[in-house]
Amino acid sequence: MKVFDDKHIKNVVFVGAHHCGKTTLSETMLFEAGLLKRRGTVEDKNTVSDYHEIEQERGASIYATPMHTEWRNYKINIIDTPGLDDFIGEIISSIRVGDTVVNVINARQGVEVGTEIIWNYIDKYHRPTLFVINQIDHPDAKFDESFNNIKGLVGNNAVKIQYPYILDGAQCIIDVLKMKCYKFGPEGGKPEKLEIPEDQKELADALHNELVEKAAENDEELMELYFDKGSLNEDEMRKGIKIGMMNHELFPVFCVSALNDMGTGRLMGFIDNVAPGASELKGEQSKEGNDIVPSKDAPTSLFVFKTLYQPNLGQITFFKVKSGEVNANDKLTNSRADEVEIMNQLFIMDGKNREPVEKLTVGDIGATLKLKYTKTNDTLYSGKEPITIKEIQFPKPRITKRVTAVDKKDEEKLSEALKRIHSQDQTVIIKFSNETKEQLLGCQGELHLATIDWTLKNLYGVTAKYERPKIQYRETIQRSSSASYKHRKQSGGSGQFGEVHMKIEPWFEDMPEPEGFNLRGKEEIDLPWGGKLVFYNCIVGGVIDQRYLPSVMKGGLEVMEEGPLTGSFIRDVRVMVYDGKMHSVDSNDISFKIAGAHAFKEAFLNASPKLLEPTNELVVKVPEEMVGNVMTDLQSRRSLIQGFENLDNYQVLKCLTPAAELYGYSTDLRSLTQGKATFTSTFSSYELVPANVQKDLVKEEV
Repeated sequence: MKVFDDKHIKNVVFVGAHHCGKTTLSETMLFEAGLLKRRGTVEDKNTVSDYHEIEQERGASIYATPMHTEWRNYKINIIDTPGLDDFIGEIISSIRVGDTVVNVINARQGVEVGTEIIWNYIDKYHRPTLFVINQIDHPDAKFDESFNNIKGLVGNNAVKIQYPYILDGAQCIIDVLKMKCYKFGPEGGKPEKLEIPEDQKELADALHNELVEKAAENDEELMELYFDKGSLNEDEMRKGIKIGMMNHELFPVFCVSALNDMGTGRLMGFIDNVAPGASELKGEQSKEGNDIVPSKDAPTSLFVFKTLYQPNLGQITFFKVKSGEVNANDKLTNSRADEVEIMNQLFIMDGKNREPVEKLTVGDIGATLKLKYTKTNDTLYSGKEPITIKEIQFPKPRITKRVTAVDKKDEEKLSEALKRIHSQDQTVIIKFSNETKEQLLGCQGELHLATIDWTLKNLYGVTAKYERPKIQYRETIQRSSSASYKHRKQSGGSGQFGEVHMKIEPWFEDMPEPEGFNLRGKEEIDLPWGGKLVFYNCIVGGVIDQRYLPSVMKGGLEVMEEGPLTGSFIRDVRVMVYDGKMHSVDSNDISFKIAGAHAFKEAFLNASPKLLEPTNELVVKVPEEMVGNVMTDLQSRRSLIQGFENLDNYQVLKCLTPAAELYGYSTDLRSLTQGKATFTSTFSSYELVPANVQKDLVKEEV
């Protein structure tokens, strides 16, 4: 295969909401370039993208799929991404290595929630972006409405390059950059190139002039030319558009029918001629603080943006060459693992098809097999100086499940499989809770979970079950209480004796020191599970030797690790040990630890003990017409509404919701709003549990 230099490589990422036509568009572009003899369809399950068995089962993209096409001496690497936000990790990692983002909009639906979620990440990474309004030939297409939606998303910097037009019953596209009308036959393909019809000249001229002004705004030299000439030629406009895209201040809008092959050739031409490539984008800094120079003469660095395990191949590692060049059999160092990897084989991937290559240069995207130490987000480098490219920051899980193997003999197998899944998809979080003794699986939603389950069954041979995780409650007290306990044990020889008198109180930040006690020592312990234990030595006259006080505190801490109400951790208590007795022979550490534990437990139960529950800050973005149903549901979940915010046609609801009430929320919200609402949930604080709820929880433990 031909090796393209960095000036002739373009990396584009297709993003967009579910069913907007990304996979069809990528298939058509490969066909248009002559790399496919026949176009596949999603329905026939024969596209280059969406080749995974699970994708074909579900009829939707789940994985980001790299492929490539060639057009007029340019290599265009395309990454086709999923449209469902459950698979946001695949989308984010693709945006991270893309040079230009192609945001596909369904002309029937306009900008959808999925589009907005994705746009937030495009905006975060400041990626050059163009919009493609697809399905313009559909009877229900609403081009103007879709364009206005785009302007609502990105502002007035969205500018039409094209708009659809019907001429003599035929679908046309009027291009206001080239000032031509492209007329398509029923089968699409290569259009007839016409002059702009008379009845469209005024509109086309106005849009052309707007485009000229937008292009000129991005460069002082172009602005001077514009003022001198009153216009710009096509090359000058291209230059201005490119600068505007690179500054993330101009967003060209195209229109196509991907299904019927209308406008895709012109789109590829624009990507070739105008869309920024890797060599033109601003370089980035390594974690070591050095500039990563996007030059083939610089030390080699590869950024691993995706890994995929396939039973017949093992791990496939996808990377972008950020600097230098990589050759087959090169030895590169993994900066995280500090291990050398051998690039035994290099490939260009087109879906499941692998095309071997001997070399890849800066800016290109490729893949290799069977690396031993490398996972997603790693950097591979050559040279003596380490290079570590900044990792992709993935969103936190939106749902958490307790996961166990159906067959107990498979527990270890399950654990290893989940670790491998996490190394490939870092939106999958695996952790073991020491508090609840559960293995927890965090992911982005029920569809994401279904994919994980399919992978476990079909690739790793493990059947798992997913259950509601235990809520990590906390126990505390609401008033002060005193108690004493005498521990005595005699069984021949030396016995055990210890007597402790203590007072406990609720602790809070900046509270005054206790009154009525002789304060001889103070110890503050930040508890691993949150909150504090503050322990005072108030012993007068040596009734208890100081050396036994740590044992008294240890006894109290043991009770705090398994509270009397529900076995949950206790927090935010202060203890004053003010009296007691000891024996010159029988007293020892164990005696005072036992006495301290019993005294603490008795005092705790008499101090109006209360359960605390974790609450989350929940932010829900919902279409205005659906707010009522969502509000009713939130109230049933004991949510405390904290505020509303209007955002275009959406309402953003902010509330505090108990974590116990959020189980299944992702599924329920999707059902309530036909998938049009989104939410984020982050831990906020521990709050008092209502008395009726506490009564039921305590009853469950008894």
